[in-house]
Amino acid sequence: MALRLWASSAANALKLSGARAAAPSYSISRFFSTVHDGLLYTTTHEWLKDHGDGVLSVGITDHAQGHLGEVVFVELPEPGATVTAGGSFGNVESVKATSDVNSPISGEVVEVNSKLSETPGLINSSPYEEGWMIKVKPSSPAEGLLDASSYTKHCEEEDAH
Repeated sequence: MALRLWASSAANALKLSGARAAAPSYSISRFFSTVHDGLLYTTTHEWLKDHGDGVLSVGITDHAQGHLGEVVFVELPEPGATVTAGGSFGNVESVKATSDVNSPISGEVVEVNSKLSETPGLINSSPYEEGWMIKVKPSSPAEGLLDASSYTKHCEEEDAH
C-alpha cells in the first residue's frame, strides 16, 4: 500500500496520469530511456545515424549508457582506422564495468569525437547528440540493423529476462 501511495505521489509530481500524451515523432520513450526514430540500432546497443553526405555517426544508445552508469573513460580509434560491422572499435569504462563498443557498419573512421576524452560523461547526458563516438565513411551498406520500434521491442524483451 505504501508503495502504491508513493508511486501515485511520484506520478502526480511528475504530472503523469493513466492517459498518455502523444509521443513526439522523433523519439520513442522507454521508461527513462529514449530511442530516436530515424536512427538504426544494433542488438548490442549501438546506434547509427546517416547524415546524407556519405558519412555515418556511431554511438551507444541511451539504454546502454543507463545500464553502464556514469561513464568515466572512452577509448576510440584514430581517424583513418578501419572498422568492421560487428567488430569492436573501442571501449567505454564506467563506474560499473568496461564494455566493448561494436561498429554497426564497415568502413573508414573519418572523425572521432575528441570531446569524449575530456568529458566522457557526454555519453550519459547526450548519447545521441554530443555523445556520438565516431563518424564512418562506409565501405558497404548497413545490414541487419533495427529501426526504433524493433529496437524498443528488443530492449523490452532483453530487460524482461
